[in-house]
Amino acid sequence: MTKDHEQSLRKHLLELLAGGSAHAKFDDVIKGLPPKLRGAKPANFPHTAWMLLEHLRLAQRDILDFSRNPKHVSPPWPSGYWPKTEAPPNAAAWNKSIQQFRRDLKAMQALVANRKTDLFARIPWGDGQTILREALLVADHNAYHLGQLLDLRRLLGTWK
Repeated sequence: MTKDHEQSLRKHLLELLAGGSAHAKFDDVIKGLPPKLRGAKPANFPHTAWMLLEHLRLAQRDILDFSRNPKHVSPPWPSGYWPKTEAPPNAAAWNKSIQQFRRDLKAMQALVANRKTDLFARIPWGDGQTILREALLVADHNAYHLGQLLDLRRLLGTWK
């Protein structure tokens, strides 16, 4: 792969991780959700906004930690990837989750942007994964659950 092709791939991955284009952006989906609806679950919908936000944060953190840390141990599935409650305990917990999600997304973007990161090299402590695969996994997982969060907001009547 030429350096130009590699740089183009990194650019496309960064755009995909940021959202936009064909996907909703995290900040757009989260912005303006009334606090009283953060724990609301519409009929026949399996999650609340808090559940989806925390799941996004927890899963993204697990993927990021796996990508960087040979001693990382993933939480148990599914209990370690979902919050214990349907509503945030308070506004501070909601805001902290948002901040942590943004911080970890930026860290994944920095890993992808770093020219020293070999996107195609197998992660030595994995079983065939690469940073390319993990970045795509974060982008795909985030897009899926942001879509759910957008649908939830539509059902709650809070999406423009």
